[in-house]
Amino acid sequence: MTVTQLTMYSTTWCSYCRRLKTQLDEAGITYTVIDIETDADAAAFVGAVNGGNHVVPTVEFRDGSTATNPSLAQIRQTLATIG
Repeated sequence: MTVTQLTMYSTTWCSYCRRLKTQLDEAGITYTVIDIETDADAAAFVGAVNGGNHVVPTVEFRDGSTATNPSLAQIRQTLATIG
């Protein structure tokens, strides 16, 4: 069973999201994608952690911390920190 390392809140049209997904795939980092345009709870979460703005990609890590439009390096650093 594969353990998901993070959740990415995204939209289908977001080029930054597509780029980050490609980078995560190439790095072998497992993730779950949630489209905030089809999931109202996810959209509310993204707005709550971004000062009311629905900024994607927003990433949520297993420890509950979040990052908005993070680089692959930032994601790797956070994953290394939280174990």
